[in-house]
Amino acid sequence: MKASEIRKMAPEERLLKLNELRLELVKLRLQSKVGTLTNTARIRNVRRDIARILTVMREESAKGRQQAEEVKEEVPVEEEKQ
Repeated sequence: MKASEIRKMAPEERLLKLNELRLELVKLRLQSKVGTLTNTARIRNVRRDIARILTVMREESAKGRQQAEEVKEEVPVEEEKQ
């Protein structure tokens, strides 16, 4: 999964995908411990996909905070009356 694909997703879709991947990771780890895991590289790929989703979510929250601060700075502050 590419970061550009993740950015195109709605926030709700990202959360659903994140939960699916976390569940898959748990299952893969269990298979690894039991010894039935055939594709060991899948664990690494799932971990990286989780990290990509979290990174995009973090970028968007930081962008939202930055925009809120810019709007806050644009509002004129009344001078204190003496």
